[in-house]
Amino acid sequence: MPVTNEKQKKNSKLRHLEYYNLQETLDKLYADSDDGKIFTNLVSLITQDENIRLAYRSIKRNSGSSTSGIDKITIRDIEKIPEEKFVSIVRKKLQWYKPKAVRRVEIPKPNGKMRPLGIPTMWDRIVQQCILQILEPICEAKFHDKSNGFRPNRSAEHAMAQAYTFIQKSHLHFVVDIDIKGFFDNVNHSKLIKQMWKLGIQDKKLLCVIKEMLKAPIVMPNGEMIMPTKGTPQGGILSPLLSNIVLNELDWWLSSQWEKHPAHNIKEHITKTGAIHRGRAYEAFRKSNLKEMQLVRYADDFKIFCKTYDEAVRAFNATKQWLYDRLKLEVSEEKSKIVNLRKGHSEFLGFKITVMEKAKSYVVKSSMCDKAKKRETENLIQQIKKIAHPKDDRERATLINEYNSKIMGMHNYYQIATAVSADFRDIGRKVDVVRMSQIKRKALSTKGEYRGALYIERRYGKSKQIRFVSGKPLAPVSYVTHKSPMWKRKSVCKFTSEGRKEIHKNLAVDTKTMILLMRAKEVSRTVEYMDNRISLYVAQNGKCAITGKVLYIDEIHCHHKIPVSQGGNDRYENLIILHKDAHRLLHATTDETVKNHLSQLKLTPKQKEKLNKLRLLAKLEKI
Repeated sequence: MPVTNEKQKKNSKLRHLEYYNLQETLDKLYADSDDGKIFTNLVSLITQDENIRLAYRSIKRNSGSSTSGIDKITIRDIEKIPEEKFVSIVRKKLQWYKPKAVRRVEIPKPNGKMRPLGIPTMWDRIVQQCILQILEPICEAKFHDKSNGFRPNRSAEHAMAQAYTFIQKSHLHFVVDIDIKGFFDNVNHSKLIKQMWKLGIQDKKLLCVIKEMLKAPIVMPNGEMIMPTKGTPQGGILSPLLSNIVLNELDWWLSSQWEKHPAHNIKEHITKTGAIHRGRAYEAFRKSNLKEMQLVRYADDFKIFCKTYDEAVRAFNATKQWLYDRLKLEVSEEKSKIVNLRKGHSEFLGFKITVMEKAKSYVVKSSMCDKAKKRETENLIQQIKKIAHPKDDRERATLINEYNSKIMGMHNYYQIATAVSADFRDIGRKVDVVRMSQIKRKALSTKGEYRGALYIERRYGKSKQIRFVSGKPLAPVSYVTHKSPMWKRKSVCKFTSEGRKEIHKNLAVDTKTMILLMRAKEVSRTVEYMDNRISLYVAQNGKCAITGKVLYIDEIHCHHKIPVSQGGNDRYENLIILHKDAHRLLHATTDETVKNHLSQLKLTPKQKEKLNKLRLLAKLEKI
């Protein structure tokens, strides 16, 4: 389940781009692609030192960085290599690229079936990341606005907002649900390369590298090796972008049937948010008897919204035939269907969508789908059982943090359902029954302190449902209200200076980072330290106390104002959150180290003054 914070649109990838001075290069690629230019020399950009170093930084903190491919190498092995040698190795691999075999594993799906994943070697993942960073701005300029999955600054919320609009405002109550049979396993390689060529990616050497990636042998769980002739392995870093390239042609074809129909050349109206309003065009289209349809897509999961059943049937048949003729993809007849939202429901991204009559009109009604509800209920029940039977108090504190993080993640994702309160009341009742039976009454109370858990007090403190276990608060399951999903602002784009201003505008606490902090485990640290670190992150609005920059999980360091070696403790008052580079500068003692970090951070006089105050507390000389 995605854990996102839509108010916090600035992301760590954008910070890394700025850090390595690649932003100007990528901006130019985006602008040139938007102008329809052709790219014939992309490998030289892919093999730039800055791009290779950025690739390493981007994947070293990924949850999968500790998972090895067939060569058993992880990021821990690669990080020991000197930087210059590392860059040289990656550059040589791209000169004559031959990827190693992909390790196939299977993970359980919520429906009980297994999902196949392909795990490339760590070196191949780094090569794929290098390519992704250069291709992404080119493709972003060509992708359709209704494509929301695996793209920067886009999310499930944006897809749901689009769906709600088409249902409620455009009154498109017939939904075409199309399920592509084994999409990732059936992508046609030749067609994909032609689509990339059409997008302007015409560097023949790069296309040969991508062909080699697609043809990399697959080692099955039983040891058997197969040579793929089609498909992109789920689990590869480049696979999501390639899948969007494949289906981008579908997006624009469906759009040409209504939204961008060439029959009428009517001027579009641009709203204050940068959105395009085509009301006049749609009025003309309706008079011309065009079949009205709108697409919303998230990866390979997409819906077509239509006005009438007949139009939905025509859209379904036309799309099925188009997918087979153009992309060589088949539709699952069992899973694909047409739904009348006035009589039934359609499931999308974990939500169950229908409409209900209200004041002689119809409005959207949405809730968690049954599978998601059952999965999340079981998830919380299992966590409660762990909390009830920990090894010691330290483990219980960690388990409570994990429980709270799960609830916050669920609330963040499902709060855009109109019936979210009722859904979580149902979940809450079942979880409460288990909690009362599992946790002893003496350990459970309605009162307690939020010390070290200010983030819980801020969000859930007003709830009468909150309970404390061994003095630590448990976030209430049922305390959530509906939030209207918002469209992505048209002006938001990380490859334009104006778009980045929009991204940087809101610097609220990044909930995703906070949740990761809540789930972090550091054996050598006290419970007090771990709790206070989270509270400080919230209190400082997710920013470094010296530089004022928003911090992400791999940048957060918690500094003891008075060092432990000098009698300092883990109390809230003695801790402060800093950017890791600012923290290293704070403790630096040699002139060379100080000089390197100062040139990197470029501190203002006021920031340097803050730094020196902390250095004096640690009994270090001023800089």
